[in-house]
Amino acid sequence: MGNMIRAISDDGSVMVCAVNSTDMIAKMEQIHKPSAVVTAALGRLTTAASIMGAMLKGKDDTVTLRMNGSGKTGTLIAVANSKGNVKSYVDNPIVEIPLNSQGKLDVSGAVGKDGVLSVVKDLGLKEPFIGQVPIATGEIAEDITHYYATSEQTPTVCGLGVLVNPDLSVKAAGGYLLQLLPFADESVIDVIENNLKVMPSVSKMFDDGLTPTQVCDMLLKDIPHDVLDEFDTEYKCDCSKKRIERALISLGSKEIKSLIEEQETVQVECHFCDKKYVFGKDDMIRLLKESEKR
Repeated sequence: MGNMIRAISDDGSVMVCAVNSTDMIAKMEQIHKPSAVVTAALGRLTTAASIMGAMLKGKDDTVTLRMNGSGKTGTLIAVANSKGNVKSYVDNPIVEIPLNSQGKLDVSGAVGKDGVLSVVKDLGLKEPFIGQVPIATGEIAEDITHYYATSEQTPTVCGLGVLVNPDLSVKAAGGYLLQLLPFADESVIDVIENNLKVMPSVSKMFDDGLTPTQVCDMLLKDIPHDVLDEFDTEYKCDCSKKRIERALISLGSKEIKSLIEEQETVQVECHFCDKKYVFGKDDMIRLLKESEKR
């Protein structure tokens, strides 16, 4: 389980959301078995999606982050709901590249900078909200910050971090998102800027055992604030046989007939959790009949 905290300043001008996502990213690593730099990259995007999902208002709302910088990872995808529960996927989980100039995992080099970050919010309306911005750095946190400034015109600071052990397991992971409302006083902005200057890296804070509440308190030091809520989040895939059946039916009767003729059984694997669904010939004939009714 991850632990999520949302806090707000007493005057309502600053909102902060922070999460310890170590367990969530550890589960992601166990499912996808990526190399260290991909764990760091996908872990950051997964954490960001969890935070952004928790900021949605409707209980059925979802947010999808899709990032492709033309790097060796290919496309990275993370999907979260309003409870902060998240699932994610990467095209190429195994990428081996040298460390960056600071001797750290080169997330930017693996993700690339020649591409876009897309944010799709399904808010239960006729059409989803879609925002898209060029990738700024490929480091992900900076790209999330750039997205909010450009697409939603909301001053935002995002911090993300994933610490990977030598055996490729996840040692620590987490993140925060701080947003200013238009009426935020200049003095408040100055305090936040000073607080950010002395903030340790995200991965260090959570590796040192800081809680999301303590991270929020550091960001809002000298600014009166209260915790809005605290709740658990998890890496959780919502796939099911029914959903896979609907996807197969949507292929159309012609395609389903071809599958029946070519294969004794049809196996579909979920990209997000690696769960496998097997459909026998009788199952496929049933789905064909349902497709023909449409």
